[in-house]
Order: sequence, then structure tokens, then C-alpha cells
Amino acid sequence: MAGPDANAVTTMNPHLDKLHPYPFEKLAALHADVTPPAQLPPIALSIGEPRHPTPKLITEAVIEHLHGLSRYPATRGSSRLRGAIADWLVARFGLAAGSLDPDHQVLPVNGTREALFAVAQCLVDPTTAPLVMMPNPFYQIYEGAALLAGAAPFYIDTPAEQGYLPDFDAVPDSAWARCRLLYVCSPGNPTGRVLDLDTYDRLLELADRHDFVIASDECYSEIYLDEDAPPPGLLSACARAGRDDYRRCLVFHSLSKRSNAPGLRSGFVAGDAQLIEPFFRYRTYHGCAMPPATQDASALAWGDERHVRENRRLYREKFAAVLDILQPVLEVEAPPAGFYLWPRVPGDDRDFARRLYAEQNVVVLPGSFLSRDTAGGNPGSGHVRMALVAPLDECVEAAQRIRCFMEGG
Repeated sequence: MAGPDANAVTTMNPHLDKLHPYPFEKLAALHADVTPPAQLPPIALSIGEPRHPTPKLITEAVIEHLHGLSRYPATRGSSRLRGAIADWLVARFGLAAGSLDPDHQVLPVNGTREALFAVAQCLVDPTTAPLVMMPNPFYQIYEGAALLAGAAPFYIDTPAEQGYLPDFDAVPDSAWARCRLLYVCSPGNPTGRVLDLDTYDRLLELADRHDFVIASDECYSEIYLDEDAPPPGLLSACARAGRDDYRRCLVFHSLSKRSNAPGLRSGFVAGDAQLIEPFFRYRTYHGCAMPPATQDASALAWGDERHVRENRRLYREKFAAVLDILQPVLEVEAPPAGFYLWPRVPGDDRDFARRLYAEQNVVVLPGSFLSRDTAGGNPGSGHVRMALVAPLDECVEAAQRIRCFMEGG
């Protein structure tokens, strides 16, 4: 009788089996047997990775402070960094002076992705049959965080007839009663739509009534088309309501998009001190303190707006050029914020993406890969996501190829 396989894994977290393939895994499978035209250089509009140059003030600060590698960094981050973050939040979102305590209401993190995932592991009690709610389409980390925390994801559709915003009124009270964490994303990924202050007010009322936490992913908040109309955030609504304890509210921000520094892995979570403290304790065990050089560079970045205004100018230039080419052949419009286009395409979105790659060597992400089927269907179907992150000339070339594809050329 054969004995047990010494190399076999006998125990594993059963929630891992619930995870869906990541959208880019699906995209690779979609393209697996396609050979694009070799004479056309590949252009990827599929990945939301900023490609504008990282400002010198950041890169030079990292180099200047590498001597800090000789010591362990604090999980809370430096007082200088927390102070810079608090000052930025107060100025950017119109908070009352002194209402945000950098020692207890701000926590640096290694990018929003890490923190958005970890917060569910910290705050969700899996013994209560909890729901974690999220927009649909959505950033895949929300769903994975919910599943690995032992919760059931609840998808709130963002259909075209709703202006591509979550239809919160369609959520029944029985679901709100089980909700323990609500992810919102404004400006939205992939739609670029922005929640207004009245919607945030409604969510605050629901959170108080049903006792859940709002996790507001605002990593695209500093990329918007109208320089005079920055998107509001969850803390803006708190300030308007005089809710200076920011109870039940956490906001997540990052330097990846704002400052074109995705490799820095620098962001923060801020809000309710009663939530920040257990999250800090969780992160102490998690072992994810930000390196000292990253902290010093980040403090400088949060204190400088010149490079952020220039970043927005570059995106406005690209949106104008690309839309001028695409609007005659696609149902597409400029979003209020973010760097994605979310056009409606003819036929099946997966077939569209596959044929575009096969004929023009341009990669876009099918909208259905970013969504889940609900009673109303799949709200991402019939759309594709195009990330305008490449240089202007490359974005223009991609748009010209897409137009050629649409015109049958």
C-alpha cells in the first residue's frame, strides 16, 4: 500500500478556490492562439500603469535618503510623512483645520492595492455571514479581499442608464443589514464617473443605520479634466456634515497615478481613528512597513502640486486627440476623471478585443472581464477599457488603428 505523497499539500485555505482568474489572465487566454500583424508595433491600452515620467523630486529624494536602509522603518511611518498627508487632505478636501490627527487618523501603506485588500482581512468578521459590497464593474482586489476574508461579495451594477454610477437604491434592506464593508471607487475604474456629495451623504446615512464601514478608493482623484472641478471625496462629505471624527469612513490614496510613481508603492489610508488603530495592529503583524527612503520621497510628493497639474495637462491633451479620432466611429465620451475610456462597442466585447488585436496589434480589455453576472446581466458587456497611459503619439497611433479597424480597413 502506497504511503502519502511527501510532496503533497494537505491543507490550504479553502477560500483560495473561490478566486476568479485575474482579468489579464483571461486576456492572455483570449489572445493565446492569435498572431497579430508583425509589421505593426504592439500598443497596449489594457493596463492602467502610468507611463509619464516620475518627477525628479521623487526619484532624487529616494536616492538621497538611501542611508535610511540601515534601520527598520516604523509601521506608522514617520511623523513627517503623516503630517504631509494630513496637510494635503485638509487642503485638498476642505477639511476643518486640526480635524485630522496625523498620529491617529493617518497610516502610510505600500500602495492602495495592498491596503484595500488587507483592510477586509482586518475588519470583516466571517462568523456573521457578512457581505462585502462593491461596484460592478470593479477593481478585482475588492472581490478577492472579500472572498479571502470569508465574506460573500455583493455586486452593485453601474449600468449606462444609471450614468455608469452604482445603483445603490437597487440594493435591498436585507442586503444592507448584512453589509460589513462597502467599497466605493470615485473616480471610478473603469468608468471614470464621480460620486457627488449627495450620494456620499446617502452612504453615510446607510452606514450609520446598518453599521458598516465605507472604504473609499480615491486613487484616481487627482486626474480630472476640468482643472476647476476637482472630484469630491468621502472626507469632503464628512466635512460638510460636520462629521469630524470621520466615523465608519476610510479613504485610500496613492502616489501611483497622482505622481506617476507606481514603482514607489506609496499610499495611505485615513479616516476613523477607531478603525485605523486595529488596522495598524494588523499591519504590525503583517510586516509591511514602508521603507525609509520611500517615506521621505513621499512626504515631498504630497507637498508638491506643480507636477500633478502638469500630469493632468498631459492627460487632457491625450483625451482631446484620441476622442477627435474615435468619436466618429465609436460610442465614447470623455469621463470626468481618471485616465480610461469606456466605449460601447458593436457586438461582443471579447470578440471585439480579440479581432482588434488580430488585425491591428492593439490590446484593450473586454469590459466583461472586469464585471460579474448579476440578475441584470453583465454591466461590463459590450464595453472595453482603454487606458490612455502611453505617450501622446502612441495613444494617437492606437486610436487611428482602432478607427481603421472600425471602418473595415
